[in-house]
Amino acid sequence: MSTLRGRGTVRGLPEWDRCAVMGVVNVTPDSFSDGGRWFDTTAAIKHGLELVAEGADLIDVGGESTRPGASRVDETEELRRVIPVVRGLASEGVTVSVDTMRAVVAEQSVAAGAALVNDVSGGLADPGMIPAVADAGVPFVVMHWRGFSESMNSRAVYGDVVGEVVAELRERMEAVIEGGVAPEQLVIDPGLGFAKDAAQDLALVAHLDRLRELGRPLLVAASRKRFLGHVLAAEGAAPPPARERDAATAAVSALSAAAGAWAVRVHAVRPTADAVRVARAVEGAA
Repeated sequence: MSTLRGRGTVRGLPEWDRCAVMGVVNVTPDSFSDGGRWFDTTAAIKHGLELVAEGADLIDVGGESTRPGASRVDETEELRRVIPVVRGLASEGVTVSVDTMRAVVAEQSVAAGAALVNDVSGGLADPGMIPAVADAGVPFVVMHWRGFSESMNSRAVYGDVVGEVVAELRERMEAVIEGGVAPEQLVIDPGLGFAKDAAQDLALVAHLDRLRELGRPLLVAASRKRFLGHVLAAEGAAPPPARERDAATAAVSALSAAAGAWAVRVHAVRPTADAVRVARAVEGAA
């Protein structure tokens, strides 16, 4: 089978026979887990190629931190950070995603070779984003979002987190399609860690089947996030630092793959690449 358990395909992207692995390249000084490590263009391109060698199917390049409490970077600086890296990786044949909330950055990234726009705001942060993506004709990730990083923790208020996230994503999908983006090019993302606490994140991971009812491929981005730190922390102890959460990330990747996710977005590729291949082998043996 070209797709297993109905993961779905995304028009304009390669088709994988398992859950895909999206590697993260943060071209930022302040991202929560690896800010500053790949801030130099040459280092960022080299890192992206290393992630591909470790098993990444596509690389997500971002120039603006979206960690809780982060301030926004200006447009000129985001372009300076992102465009050379997108161009460099695309020129090496890498399938590149651009992680941005700005239409101008999305447009210039697509012109530089990006194949996918990953907007954590689902097009809400910049009214020009949906027309830009529709004109470009590229796939678009619609994430569940309730506001910018400075204030998102205060918005983690739900009666039924799974039901409300599904309903809000459905509403956003309809708006994006109405704005001209082809339904066949939409990917949905529950937005783990964005306006959600640890218990809410875990509930969403436990009910990925409900998100898949929306009928579009599902991207799960749990890598190194706070809820994993809470799971791993001993009673009364501080959570382990972000870079000590990769085994936990791989566990969520395996669970997501088994639940039919189209892709998982991770910082440490090799453990997750192994995890999704095991999940694929188990699926094939069922």
